[in-house]
This record gives sequence, C-alpha cells and structure tokens, in this order.
Amino acid sequence: MANSYFITGAPGVGKSTIFMEIVRNLKNLGCIVGGIYAPEVRARGLREGFQIVDIENNARGWLARVGAPGRLRVGKYTVVVDDVLKVGVPALEKAIKNAHVIAIDEIGPMELLVPQLKESIIKGLTCSKPIVAVIHRKLSSINPEIYDIILSLGPIVEVTIDNRSILLRQAGKVALSIAREAGCSK
Repeated sequence: MANSYFITGAPGVGKSTIFMEIVRNLKNLGCIVGGIYAPEVRARGLREGFQIVDIENNARGWLARVGAPGRLRVGKYTVVVDDVLKVGVPALEKAIKNAHVIAIDEIGPMELLVPQLKESIIKGLTCSKPIVAVIHRKLSSINPEIYDIILSLGPIVEVTIDNRSILLRQAGKVALSIAREAGCSK
C-alpha cells in the first residue's frame, strides 16, 4: 500500500462513509488526523447544501448552500467564502503543520473555487505527509494539475455499489498501512 489513499466514485455511493471510517481508524491507532470534511445538510428531505468541518476540533461552517449570497456558484449551490476561510483554510493549515495524516473530503469544484482553499489543498498534497482524500469523479478535467499530483501520491480507488461494503471492511487495513507510513501506529 502507498502512504496516501484517494477515493472517487458517483454521488451517494458511500465515498464519505469510507473516508470517515479510515479517519476513525487512524485516530484509534493514535494518529493525529487533521483536515476537512464536507457532510451534506438536508432539510425536509431536500439537500440544502454542504458544511465544511474541521476534523480535529469539529469547528464548522457552510461550504456551499442553496440561496446563500455570493458569486461563486456550482449548480444551485453558492460557495460561502467567509465560512471556507474561517473553517476550511485554517483546518488544512493546522493539519499541514501538526497532523500525522491530512484528510480532505472532498477535492472538487466547490472547494477549488476559493483560491485560498485551493492553495491549502495543493500545499497539503505536496507537503510529504500521508493523505486520505475523496476526489471528485471529474477532477481530471476540472483541474488536471491537482489530478496529476494525486496520481503521483497513491492509489485512486473507485467506490461502486458492488465494492463499497468490501472497501468499508478494508478501512482498518488501509488506516494501519497509512499509520505505519506516518509513524503513528500504536
């Protein structure tokens, strides 16, 4: 196994679930894991948007939401730049300095619209620490530069309906391999 692990796949297939299980296992192994994740927020059964959450301290804000003011849009969602700058960028900068492993869910169009977050993502990818990340399934066309960096760092595993249970069961083994590489396994 390589020292980094990247997950991709169709929306709703279970990428973030597998990502969070790897992060949980890494923490249980004694690793300091820093970075961001972006859970969806639903209201009355409809997706309202996505939060941005600091993995280390659970600080949160909006990554993007329907009806938010602003110019940066992806589909029906407007990126909430102030929250991204307040939560996302500091979370990644802390992870680059202090964590054993950097975790990012996800590297995709919303995250890459904010130049400061994009810069922090690139710094995280190039800082020589192990990375666990979810990448947008069209990242190779959205941002070939970042996609090429990822290709050089570790496997990109596609999650499908057929393999998601297997990948979820393998999360502990993936975490152990990354923890050993990071020097933080118990």
